[in-house]
Amino acid sequence: MELGLWTIAAAEPERIALVDPDAREIGYGELAAKANRYARGLREQGLERGDAVVLLLPNGEDLVAAYFAAIQTGLYVVVVNWHLVGPEVAYILGDSGAKAFLAHERFADVAVVAADEAGLAGEGRFAVGAVPGFRRIEELGAGLGDGRPEDRTAGSPMLYTSGTTGRPKGVRRPLTGADPDQVPVASTWFFGVFGLQPFDDHVHLCGSPLYHTAVLNFVAISIQLGHTAVLMDRWDAEDMLRLIERHRVTHSHMVPTQFRRLLALPDEVKAKYDMGSLRVMIHGAAPCPLEVKRRMLDWWGPVVTEYYAATEGGGTVINGEDWLRKPGSVGLPWPGSTIRILDDAGEELPAGEVGTVYMKMGDSKFEYHRDREKTEKARVGDLFTLGDVGHLDDDGYLYLHDRKADMIISGGVNIYPAEIEGELVMHPKVADIAVFGVPHEDWGEEIKAVVQPADGVDPSPELTSELLDYAATRLARFKLPKSVDYLPELPRDPNGKLYKRRLRERYLQS
Repeated sequence: MELGLWTIAAAEPERIALVDPDAREIGYGELAAKANRYARGLREQGLERGDAVVLLLPNGEDLVAAYFAAIQTGLYVVVVNWHLVGPEVAYILGDSGAKAFLAHERFADVAVVAADEAGLAGEGRFAVGAVPGFRRIEELGAGLGDGRPEDRTAGSPMLYTSGTTGRPKGVRRPLTGADPDQVPVASTWFFGVFGLQPFDDHVHLCGSPLYHTAVLNFVAISIQLGHTAVLMDRWDAEDMLRLIERHRVTHSHMVPTQFRRLLALPDEVKAKYDMGSLRVMIHGAAPCPLEVKRRMLDWWGPVVTEYYAATEGGGTVINGEDWLRKPGSVGLPWPGSTIRILDDAGEELPAGEVGTVYMKMGDSKFEYHRDREKTEKARVGDLFTLGDVGHLDDDGYLYLHDRKADMIISGGVNIYPAEIEGELVMHPKVADIAVFGVPHEDWGEEIKAVVQPADGVDPSPELTSELLDYAATRLARFKLPKSVDYLPELPRDPNGKLYKRRLRERYLQS
């Protein structure tokens, strides 16, 4: 069978494309019809090739339909992090040049503030549910039919970087002018990196918000390749196990935080559910402590596959069997991807030497929207960097140490917080941890740890002593935190990324 949402919808309209968080099954025919109706509606609003539509929606059918509406009408589709506040969303509306804004009533207050502050015209505002000043989304394309719109041409997601430092920037690629019915070769190639083939009775489980680049890509490509996508609204460890068993899930995209919460489930809960359908459980986005990875491999077997990649393009991958031979590695470059380790002068370093990780994907081009300075600052020649520090071994496997911006320099020695975090997070009284440098008059910086205690554990000087004694058995003395503070919860986004800058700023201001 040929690939693609609309092609599959024509051939097998009853085939299940989506399972909504409310457990409703949506066939390919129904999803394609809604995507067509939204596409016609956006055209009626005056949106043309190269314009942008912004989505402030939770995981669900409407978000996926709106995404495919944009993808077939040459639009840039911006899926917004719904944890942002009104002025932050207003910035994205203005920066992207959005001419339409689709929001959910769950985020009504933010949506109204954002649309008003951005000066978005009332006719371009649509809501799932009731939002003051927004038209009901049922009006979008109403009366225009649900056939494919005319003059179809491929659009593109325009994802905004996380904004953990400074304002987020949209990654905007040139539109290709391709036929939206033709699934890009890059999509089948990308899934092939993980051994995922079209159809083949695959079922994808989405447990993270679709505003994340990788999460959105995995759902969209799954549907394009004939895989059913099961959507979770809010992730829960046991609920994930239940859905895996119920829908015979074969693959998912996960983060280490989710692994840790799964491992924390009682053994009797873990044993209740059949995980035999799993074929490849993919994780990335944040460093995974070695012990967490080993325990997941013990439980689920070699189906646990890790990758390192960038919204901007390029990456590495390593399966479970290879990881056991190369523990701690994030793998070899994807076919067509280049990974280099460069020093501060832009010179390439040999195997084993630590430097900044640079990459590229074929001849792929990108720029940060309206930020040429950031685009150029991230590049050396045709390579770019995310600011991560690492090394390659003699076999070409990449090992990450930390983000360059997070590296601590104490007494002239480079210290990588991720290593310290990876050890201390395994202590049973630690739910989460962040390690970073704070100013010190003599050493330049000293090591600070901020700990979120496990449930039922109270912060105390005795807990601090216990944690530091534990760390001393696993880390060299110069890597030990000089002080430990406690917070009820560390600031992370739902995909597990730690907002370390927010923590560090508290100590710079004090």
